Amino acid sequence: MNTVSFPGIGFAVNVKPIAFHIFGWPIHWYGIIIALGFLLAVFYCSRKAADYGIIPDDVIDLLIWAVPLCIIGARLYYVIFYLDLYRRADGSLDFPAMIRIWDGGLAIYGGILMAILVLLVFCKVKKISFLAFADLGSLGMLIGQLVGRWGNFVNVEAYGGPTDLPWRMGIYDLVNGTYQYMEVHPTFLYESLWNLLGFLLLAFVVARRRKFDGQIFLSYMAWYGLGRAWIEGLRTDSLYFFSTGLRVSQVLAIVFFLAAAAVLAVQLRRKHSPEDLWVNRQKVARTAALEASDPAAGTGEADGGVKAEENKTKGEDSDDPA
Repeated sequence: MNTVSFPGIGFAVNVKPIAFHIFGWPIHWYGIIIALGFLLAVFYCSRKAADYGIIPDDVIDLLIWAVPLCIIGARLYYVIFYLDLYRRADGSLDFPAMIRIWDGGLAIYGGILMAILVLLVFCKVKKISFLAFADLGSLGMLIGQLVGRWGNFVNVEAYGGPTDLPWRMGIYDLVNGTYQYMEVHPTFLYESLWNLLGFLLLAFVVARRRKFDGQIFLSYMAWYGLGRAWIEGLRTDSLYFFSTGLRVSQVLAIVFFLAAAAVLAVQLRRKHSPEDLWVNRQKVARTAALEASDPAAGTGEADGGVKAEENKTKGEDSDDPA
């Protein structure tokens, strides 16, 4: 058990990484929190899928492939950039340790990159708009990330350097074999709040004024990249990018931000028609399919609507002298 305090506001709490045991197998709070963020993201995306022209069943079908592959991607990213952690004394690689994911070691960027790759393939096979699905998925990612970062709080990890700011976090950490007290930036909290603000902006501002497919996705990449570039600069546990003084995740965040912001700026300057949005094209396609199967159904609504026969019946009822 660890004691985490916020001395500037007079708050302290005891945290422990293990929630309970099942048949002797420890169930960690980190995993429970990650699972909660995942379930909330799935629930939200399933409820909002129709707004982007996506079938809720396709969200579930995607996750069947994306979840295990994204875990692999997050692990690969971590192992590649922290390879020295998996070397034996003789310099050989400890492959069993590389796959022991329960010992810790996942990197969100590996998960994000794998998610994009899986979504590209999935949409190609299913003939779905990648950008429309990515818009929806980006909102889910923000939910998962803002909740998941609290797993770092329980594990007392992913914190920043020393600070005397009022919201500083007091922790005991192992330094040179002994536990030492230090007051640091609660970077897990910074990122959680940054993602919360990003979700509110994208879900309630950008989504309601969406001009083209991919607008939310690009906004997410720019927003997350900008915040992560700043937050990574405060952390002390990140790998440096050669001798640049920048961390690997910081460099990647800057690339994400610059690339997404540039494309977003170009797209926003162009004229876009609402009819070009995937969701509206799907509505038109459904209406056309309905009319082709039943020409008299042209007066129905785009989403499956009211059939002409029902309209006819209503008309006859209105003329009924009774």
